[in-house]
Amino acid sequence: MSAKWHRLNRKVHFWGSIFVALPLLIVLVSGILLLLKKNSDWIQPSTVKMAAGIPAVSYEKILAQAASVPEAEIQSWQDIDRLDVRPSKGVIKVRSRNQYEIQLDQKTGKILQLAYRRSDFFESLHDGSYFHKYAKLGLFLPAAIVLLVLSLTGLYLFVITINARRRKSLRLKQQGS
Repeated sequence: MSAKWHRLNRKVHFWGSIFVALPLLIVLVSGILLLLKKNSDWIQPSTVKMAAGIPAVSYEKILAQAASVPEAEIQSWQDIDRLDVRPSKGVIKVRSRNQYEIQLDQKTGKILQLAYRRSDFFESLHDGSYFHKYAKLGLFLPAAIVLLVLSLTGLYLFVITINARRRKSLRLKQQGS
């Protein structure tokens, strides 16, 4: 290939690496933390296991129990982000909008555990939505595309370097014979 192409390829690498550095660092660090979320109660509370079966607690009881936890700041269903019913583990998880997770026994409604859940924060960091609703597609997606281009052109540079070294080695062997 021409020297012009090599120069352009190196410029793409130089400027592209600056563009993707911060988003890539955020994605890498948050991705590592997300990989560890099931191994760390600090990131995501572990699920308490109770007797499996059919949930017997009413929605009214779930809301009343959740509202009894001041940290969760739940007063109505609008303050609840999601319910996660796990019949095989005997637990109902109530996640509040402020990221507290309350685990209830599915038979009695008794509070089993209260913990702050950080995994959703790390997920929003990971995809860029934490910064702005358009950061995901406006910054993180272009950075991912540039990173893909850098990877492909980097592989190209690697292959041509290896081939050039191999050709040089063969030439030196032929000259020595």
